[in-house]
Formats: sequence, structure tokens, C-alpha cells
Amino acid sequence: MKLKETAFTVRAERAILFRVMVSGDRCDDESPLEELRRLAETAGATVVHRVVQKRMHIDPVYYLGKGKAIELSGISKEMDADVLICDDDLTPAQVRNLEKVIEKKVIDRSELILDIFATRAKTHQAKLQVELAQLEYTRPRLKRMWTHLSRIEGGIGTRGPGEKQLEVDKRIVLRKIHDLRKKMNEIEKRQERLVASRNEFFTVSLVGYTNAGKSTLMSALTAIDTFVEDKLFATLDTKTSGCQLENGQKILVSDTVGFIQKLPHHLISSFKATLEEARHADLLLHVADISSPLVHKQVEAVNAVLKELDCDKTPTIMVFNKVDALSDASIIPLIQSYHKDCMIISAKTRQGIQGLKQRIGDALERNFVDIELTCNPGNGKFIAYLHEHARILNSRFDEQQATFRLLLEEKLMHKLRMLDDTIQIKETTDAH
Repeated sequence: MKLKETAFTVRAERAILFRVMVSGDRCDDESPLEELRRLAETAGATVVHRVVQKRMHIDPVYYLGKGKAIELSGISKEMDADVLICDDDLTPAQVRNLEKVIEKKVIDRSELILDIFATRAKTHQAKLQVELAQLEYTRPRLKRMWTHLSRIEGGIGTRGPGEKQLEVDKRIVLRKIHDLRKKMNEIEKRQERLVASRNEFFTVSLVGYTNAGKSTLMSALTAIDTFVEDKLFATLDTKTSGCQLENGQKILVSDTVGFIQKLPHHLISSFKATLEEARHADLLLHVADISSPLVHKQVEAVNAVLKELDCDKTPTIMVFNKVDALSDASIIPLIQSYHKDCMIISAKTRQGIQGLKQRIGDALERNFVDIELTCNPGNGKFIAYLHEHARILNSRFDEQQATFRLLLEEKLMHKLRMLDDTIQIKETTDAH
């Protein structure tokens, strides 16, 4: 038995954007609907009109006042609009009431973001995550999201043909959510094992607001081609690649899905497997678009999500990207006064990339211990491991033993003894 699902898309539709600004809301230097416009265009819609209403509070019945809803009905007919998109989340009742008055499809911010995620999902994991998030979102909205089934199948444990259609739909959705969660749990366990298997390397995770330039920075750091597009949520799947630092050390760098203000909570929970890299990283690079007039709000939005993921205690370097797109350089000292020790770069032109690599190297070496190690000079596999994972300061070889003075991540000390239990290690306090 399958659900007959209505189109979950706004592609190629004429859209009117609307929101309520209550007292205390700030729009900074950008239109209050600018981000929603970019989201709508990323989904493929053509924005034909915007409406902002100032109110003391949100109307629980219509979100907007009823008079403004009637006004929107006239504008939508005049503009030949197909869909109206709200910049906040609407209750199922608000959607039904607005659609009754306006006689057009009404969707909210979460539904729009889910639509974009659905079009961007390429891998099996991303598709499962999006499908789960969509079902979590639509479950309380079944009256609007699904048409009735053409027939009802009775059976043991059901109330038969007399059961309300909505109850049948709800049971099917709950069963589907249960199955998807089971699959996602298996994927999360695999992802945790994969992340854990990389613990021999220092791991750096790129996090930040959507379209901040994380994928471009990933390409600049790792010299691999990463899909880059000037659209929101261009990256949904985590990509990991090696990066060689100035001191010769190899680290792993991971790109992650971008965050956004008012990110739907069910998306965060659905994408836990994708965000596993950030949760277990040794270092975060919080990438922000310095050319955006809303950069401070975007940084705050990302910090809120990082806190929800328990990543707020992870060592972090604040990286302000797109300095090449900055029209007024006077903002740089202001940014630096707010964010001490931040990096100002352009991933596109490679400005500041060497300095950033140096900062990553410094962060890596803070976890190092300075040791002197002796081993069998014929143990080529062990010596190769040292060269890959440690910073060798000097070495001496004779027929009986090889001696190394090196810097090594403390977490790898146990690995050395697992590889060769005959080695001798002593920590040194000499300056290096």
C-alpha cells in the first residue's frame, strides 16, 4: 500500500514571499526577505512579490492578520502567483486557513528548505535523510500533504473499511518513519566506525553558514576538485580528503552541510550521520562570509547549531572568507575586534591559505608530546608509520638501533606500542 504524495516542489513556480515582523525583530542591512528569496530561487521558483507586515504578535489563526491575508489573495491573483512562501514555520491550522482565504498553495520556510534538500540529495544516505526529515515534517500535516488512498485494505489488527482514511495514512507514515530511522541508525553506526577509524590522523572539519565558501576552501586546502556552486546548500554529503601542512604533516579535512538560520530541527536530527565528522573532529574551521551584511547573525546561527551538536567545546578557528568580494574593507578591523585571532582569507584567490595552514599546524602541535624513541632499524613498516604520523626532529641509525627525536600526537602513543612492543620511549623536556 503506497501513499499518494502531492508534489513537494516549488520548481518553476511564481512565488510571493511574506513574513511578519514583530516588535524586537531586526533586519540589519539586508531586506528581511532576502535570504528567503535566495532559498526560493535555489529551489527554482521565480519571486514576483514580497510582503512584510509589522505586528505586535503573530496571529494564531492566520499568522498574518485576516485583512492582510485577504489582501494577499488579491495580490496573488494579480501577480498570477502559484505559491506563497512564509519566512517562518506555520502551524498546520495556519496553512489550512491561509489556503482557504488565498486559494493558492502556501508553504513555510521548513518545507522550502526540505524541498531544496530533496533536489540536492545525490547519495543513498542523503536521500534517506531527506525522506525521513520530510516525513517528520509532514506527519502533523497529513490533511494537506496527502490525497486519500484509492482503497482501504483491512486486515488483522485493523478496524477494517470503516476506519477513517486519515488514521490509515498516519499508520503508514509512522511505519515508514520507523523503517527509515532503523536504516539511519545502521548508517550512523557505520559512520561512527568510519570516523573512529581515522583517529590516527588529526581531523579538521569545515562548518559554517550555507554558501560561506566551505567547498571552495576544501579545494584550496586539499587540492581536490569539490563541487562548488553559488547557491544555498550546494553540499549535502560529507567529503573527506588529505591535506599536507607546511611542516610535512598529513591531516584529514572534511566538508559538511551548511547551516542556516531557523534550520528545521528534524533536519538536524536526520543529518546526524553527516554531521558525525564535525562532532568527532580535533579542530573546527568555522567559515563565515565576510561580505554578507548579515555575517554576525550567520555566525550566531552556526554557533547555536554547534552547541546543539555538542561541538561548542571543540577547538575552533574562526575563518572569515570571501574578502575578495568585500566592497568596504573598513569592516575588517571591526570583525577582528569581535573575533580575536580570526583568519581573514579568500579561498577563491587563495589569499591567506598558507597562513591558515600554519594556524592548523600550530593547533596540531599543541597536542604533541616531545619524545625520544629507539627501535629496530630493520622495522621498515614502523619507521614508515613514524614518518607519516610524527614530526621527526632528528634521527640516528646504527646496526643495532634507530633513534628518533620526534613530536607525536599524544593519542597515538598507544598505537606505537601496538605496532612494536620492543620500542623504548622516553619523554623529553628540551625545547625544540
